Amino acid sequence: MRVVIAEDSALLREGIVLLLSEQGVDVVAAVADGEALLRAVDEHRPDVCVVDVRMPPTFIDEGLRAALAVRANWPEVRVLVLSQYVEERYAFDLVSNNGNGVGYLLKDRVSDADEFVDALERVNAGETVLDPEVVKQLLARSRQRDPLADLTPRERDVLNAMAGGRSNAGIASDLVIGTAAVEKYIRSIFTKFGLQPEAGDHRRVLAVLRFLGA
Repeated sequence: MRVVIAEDSALLREGIVLLLSEQGVDVVAAVADGEALLRAVDEHRPDVCVVDVRMPPTFIDEGLRAALAVRANWPEVRVLVLSQYVEERYAFDLVSNNGNGVGYLLKDRVSDADEFVDALERVNAGETVLDPEVVKQLLARSRQRDPLADLTPRERDVLNAMAGGRSNAGIASDLVIGTAAVEKYIRSIFTKFGLQPEAGDHRRVLAVLRFLGA
């Protein structure tokens, strides 16, 4: 397996080179920024790139953007991204952009040589490898459903008008429907939001707050 490493920390970069070399992995290049990574991939055409998310000059997402560029220009090259912390947006960007043969690991995993090399081999085999902490957070986020997802288009219209401070009569006039229909939609909104009758008149306020929060 031929690997290119992109990591701006010289100490960590050399540590990864040493660790992989001791495991029989052929490290063909080790660079410190995204542009150098693209040049190295063009020159060496490795099997896998190991890329830090945050690299110079801004240390925001240069590594990720370089990794996505590698996937776009050399789709046969696999990519394993390393990050200090779980950053869900980066994980989504990586996996959603042709998720075969990609990985997202926390840097803590690098200290376990067997685990790290296993992840590299799986990515090289075309698998998608996500750090357990990344999976945990993505699953937690997926459970946080959009509170508006169950509303019909008309119920959304009614709720939007409620958020604008319109009375039931005003909503009926705006939407050209009867006040009885407005009341029916509002009751349905309360039910779907799980707002019980004991909340009294506050249910209307709570529903609007739920809408604004979404």
